[in-house]
Amino acid sequence: MKSSVAKINETRVKIDIEVTFEELAPYLADAYKAIGASITIPGFRKGHVPNAMIEKRVGRAAILDEAVNAGLPTFYTEAAKENDVKVIGRPKVDIKELVDNEKLSFEVEVDVRPEITLPDFSKITLEVDDVAVADTEIADQIDALRARFGTLTTIEKPAEKGSFVTIDLIASKDGKELDGGVANDISYEVGSASMIDGLDEAIIGLNAGESKRFSATLVGMPDGETGDIDVTIKAVKNRELPPLDDAFAQLSSEFDTLEELRADVAKRLERVKTLEQGSHARDLLVEKLFADINIPLPQNIIDDEVNDHLSKEGRLEDAVHRAEVTEQTIQSIKQEILFDTIVDAEHVSVNENELTEYLVRASQRYGMTPDQFIKEISNAGQINSMVAEVARAKGLAGVLGRVTVKTKSGKVVDLEALAPKQAAAAE
Repeated sequence: MKSSVAKINETRVKIDIEVTFEELAPYLADAYKAIGASITIPGFRKGHVPNAMIEKRVGRAAILDEAVNAGLPTFYTEAAKENDVKVIGRPKVDIKELVDNEKLSFEVEVDVRPEITLPDFSKITLEVDDVAVADTEIADQIDALRARFGTLTTIEKPAEKGSFVTIDLIASKDGKELDGGVANDISYEVGSASMIDGLDEAIIGLNAGESKRFSATLVGMPDGETGDIDVTIKAVKNRELPPLDDAFAQLSSEFDTLEELRADVAKRLERVKTLEQGSHARDLLVEKLFADINIPLPQNIIDDEVNDHLSKEGRLEDAVHRAEVTEQTIQSIKQEILFDTIVDAEHVSVNENELTEYLVRASQRYGMTPDQFIKEISNAGQINSMVAEVARAKGLAGVLGRVTVKTKSGKVVDLEALAPKQAAAAE
């Protein structure tokens, strides 16, 4: 097979491919078998019809057409690989010449990943915030821990922000109770805004035994459709927090004193903020690369992805949403091109352990067991996409390790120890 590549523009190429009939022979043999199995000729068993009889029945052209259509994807893929063409779009194939028993020549136009020049990462300096843990942050963490060990006591007073109430809810539409619209004995913290819009406003000021009706958007109804919610207060409770002393430290942790507990909380917050420095540096690096590198994009890819997205949502005619999706798509494609260029430049490979670790973490995010998650993505043909994600995260973590990261106070931050965690965070 002979092939050559001609550049049409920064994101599109033309591949000229010439195939001999010797290379096409296996596909011709398969074509005879496939067609022979689909026709019936008296005197011959199905699937055992001689090639000459098949040609006489359907014509040589039909056989050639079957063989060429079967062979084109393989020849095209091999040509792209031989010429190191980074394909990112659907190919457009044009058969130029087919000479029976001699040759097949065709050309393919396809969108490709543009060539971009990466900077010398060792010459990049990024600035992140200093790690500082405020006393108020420590106090907030301690208070959150106290809340976990608090006790609820029934009180005889109206509900207010911060109260805990036991409530019954009934949802109705036009005076008719909705199926599944009743919920009883729900425990709720007033002011948390964690359930239904308008619930907090309805509850505040009510005593146990009192009810109130308010309007709200109903779950499971068409977008924007509202109904009535009747809320009844069954009990109002106050949360009493344990005293802030050494006894509390012993109750809520492995520490003997409150000061030891505070020191541990401070240490944990510092660790979290240190990891945030790495995540911030990663984001700053990506922003800088986007700003400094021109990444041309094939309009075909953008249009196809946007239209596919809007079509699934049934919003092809929504101009405002189209603009939003287009911007998101452009950023997503740019990021993939940038990250894949880094992967190639850094010669990144993904081993089985790295992929397994990624899949285990991903399965937890989706609330599935690793085996269930792996089965799902395998059935969906997404394993290669997962490998690409791991490679991109690994590649970015690698170049980030060569970047100089300083705090605003001038302290150099060592991100080498954070590199594995940065790869995980890039998921």
